[in-house]
Amino acid sequence: MPESQPTTTVGALPEGAVLLDVREDDEFAAGHAPGAVHVPLGDLPARAGELADLPEGELHVLCRSGGRAARAAAWLNENGYDAVVVEGGTGAWVEAGRPLVAEGPGEPRLL
Repeated sequence: MPESQPTTTVGALPEGAVLLDVREDDEFAAGHAPGAVHVPLGDLPARAGELADLPEGELHVLCRSGGRAARAAAWLNENGYDAVVVEGGTGAWVEAGRPLVAEGPGEPRLL
């Protein structure tokens, strides 16, 4: 288990926060935060170069509930990024009344 990583809540996310969703492809497609960047946790080391195109500053990392986001943030922070875990993940996002969008047909939902 990774050591404790910096965290924030959905309500404390700054305006224009860069969201990194590390859930699997099917989870992301079913429903995600608008504008979130998607890199599944297992792909993160191989695809980290894609993060160079993001605005500078903190990466706010989301998964379903926080476990994968904590592992992703640990890896990111060890490799020179400034990553913060969004407590409660997409579950907390929905509970806070934030919108979801889906890829493809159907209403957005969490898997």
